[in-house]
Amino acid sequence: MTINKLAIIGGSGLYDVEEFKVRELLDLNTPWGKPSDQVLKTNFRDKEVYFLPRHGRGHFISPSKINFRANIDALKQLGVTDIISVSAVGSLKEELSPGKFVIVDQFIDRTFAREKTFFDNEIVAHVSMAHPTSRGLMNACEEAIKKEKIDFQKGGTYVVMEGPQFSTLAESNLYRSWNADVIGMTNMPEAKLAREAEIRYASVSMVTDYDCWHPDHENVDVQQVIKVLLGNAAKAKNMIKNLIENFENYVDPNDPTNNCLDVAMITVPEKRTKKTIEKLKTVAGRVLNK
Repeated sequence: MTINKLAIIGGSGLYDVEEFKVRELLDLNTPWGKPSDQVLKTNFRDKEVYFLPRHGRGHFISPSKINFRANIDALKQLGVTDIISVSAVGSLKEELSPGKFVIVDQFIDRTFAREKTFFDNEIVAHVSMAHPTSRGLMNACEEAIKKEKIDFQKGGTYVVMEGPQFSTLAESNLYRSWNADVIGMTNMPEAKLAREAEIRYASVSMVTDYDCWHPDHENVDVQQVIKVLLGNAAKAKNMIKNLIENFENYVDPNDPTNNCLDVAMITVPEKRTKKTIEKLKTVAGRVLNK
């Protein structure tokens, strides 16, 4: 019987969940280096849960410098099967006002300075990203958000920009012309790596501003973002507690993530060295050790 374990990756403004009273901070190492910070292990309502702040506690890691591979490998080491990403984003649509949550189902990856795969040496794999988020987890997020009466939209496209600067007006209008919904800096390559590690993934984006396309937000500044962040973070913590209670009700045994590496490996076995197999043992050991 598979044991489902949930991890929350917290973004800007969400560095801890203080309501978790049973606390153990885990200092992990991976073949890719150290994760963003110690992983908080907690037991909440008889369920083992993990929390990782992707920017580190105190927000000291720039989006381009996040060690996404180490973060995902570390969570996989802990037996995590499901990840909920919580992120701060800018809105690209009038109806997505600051304070609203968006359950993302698609991404446009515009990043260019990041390591985006575990399979970058000797062993090549191509996983499908057609549907990058788990439908079951999205449904769990919807229920958790509704329970808190948070204004939200289910479904939306997240443009992931490199950062750390905010968009130019021309860029912002370009993304709006693509009919994208929100813009942020952190869900890629996180979602891609979670898929490569066969971890189900969902993204809840918390709108903090209208990006620079909106006449009221021509100059997005950190102070106005932080003001909205604080309110969003309080709502997000309640959502997280609801998710811990309900996510297992939505686990889909047929989710394409579950066994995606079965049809992704293209490198012939005789070209796979022991050194590389050892490096990939956490994220791909299920397939490589057959």
